[in-house]
Amino acid sequence: MNIFITIVAFFATIGLLVAVHEFGHYWVARKLGVKVLRFSIGFGKVIWKKKGKDEDEVEYALSLIPLGGYVKMLDEREGDVDPAERHRAFNLQPVWKRFLIVLAGPVFNFIFAIFAFAVTYMAGIDSVRPYLATPAANSPAAISGVVAGDRVLSINNQPIETVNQLRLTVLGEYLGDSSVSLQVEQANGSRAERVLDLSQVALLKDEGDYFKKIGLNLERPENYPVVTKVLPDSAAASAGLQADDHIQFLNGEAIKSTREFSEFISSHPDQVVNLGILRDGKAMDVSLTPKLTEFEGRKVGMIGIGMAYLKTAESVNKLEFKRKASLLESIKLGAIETWDMSLMTLRVMGRLVTGQASIKNISGPLTIADYAGKSAVIGFSVFMSFLAIISLSLGVLNLLPVPMLDGGHLMYYIIEIVKGSPVSEKFEAMGMRVGMAMVGVLMVLAIYNDITRLVS
Repeated sequence: MNIFITIVAFFATIGLLVAVHEFGHYWVARKLGVKVLRFSIGFGKVIWKKKGKDEDEVEYALSLIPLGGYVKMLDEREGDVDPAERHRAFNLQPVWKRFLIVLAGPVFNFIFAIFAFAVTYMAGIDSVRPYLATPAANSPAAISGVVAGDRVLSINNQPIETVNQLRLTVLGEYLGDSSVSLQVEQANGSRAERVLDLSQVALLKDEGDYFKKIGLNLERPENYPVVTKVLPDSAAASAGLQADDHIQFLNGEAIKSTREFSEFISSHPDQVVNLGILRDGKAMDVSLTPKLTEFEGRKVGMIGIGMAYLKTAESVNKLEFKRKASLLESIKLGAIETWDMSLMTLRVMGRLVTGQASIKNISGPLTIADYAGKSAVIGFSVFMSFLAIISLSLGVLNLLPVPMLDGGHLMYYIIEIVKGSPVSEKFEAMGMRVGMAMVGVLMVLAIYNDITRLVS
């Protein structure tokens, strides 16, 4: 079922965003009087088509290869044109019209990103407040003075409300300056500044979590394990643990997280452990001894239970909330987020070119498919955010001055405006070959990275 959801979500994502992009070209072309012959989602052999009922009888088509699309316009370079319709041929339009038609594709991707982000804000986004935990020793976060209980209020005077904002803003500020200033509220209510010196930290040199490189740890909701099943002939079965038991204490200490509990059990084989549990509203004490077990080449302790976790109400109220906004505020936030993430994407691309960021950060269709499936399973708002990010990424990518992409054509038109005449067909053909080679290499690299991630 997960594979099915991933495939459906991936093709829905690509199909929708390609349709948005190509509709930009299509809509502006028709508004400016250029005749459109075909609007296709996909490349290659046409598997479905239908003629429009308007006077131009535009052909709407689905093609075999779903990783793209195109708008075919009347053009003397691609075939004979009826003299009566020459004035509607794309290649005979003034340069400003051709510029706007080509620009419209990426612009519609940005407009869609704003819309998608705005929808998530109006629907409400499940968010976590940015409280910090004890930082990793000797890390930039520790050196800056970050301590457990700090709540980040702003970064370089940009307000921060959520962990997601914290992550994106730290990276964005790092790309512009190696010094990142966190304004925090301490556990005692006073305010302080924590300056992260990231001049010696290469955050994008590999795919690792850049928060770990900085040493920033996030406070997580306190929770305790709930037994979902007890394996026969296990330490838990011998001790009398039952499904639905709430394990709240470990050797007399309140459990703060299920992970902490699991790590303790794993690291204490053949040692008596005392558990405080809650069963049907009654507190009970249980003693058991984790059995020494070989697991993935390591010797660990296991008690033989399946677990879920239950968050404490106090912790949930402190950390978790739903971020919602009105229509106008949502549109404003969507525009800001689209602008910020587009600039960040360009900066990361710049670092890829200069070697300051690893090419392992480049992702292809397999990674997109994986995230499409995961975001679709999580929920509507997460999937819409994913669509917004992919849409703005397509917009940025298509504006790069690479022949074959929209940005390459825009570059030709700018040259035409400056020199007063179009670039030669020979120059354009050479540029197309170079552009195809560049895009081909990029796709091979992206797919290689995808496969490497799957294998590892």
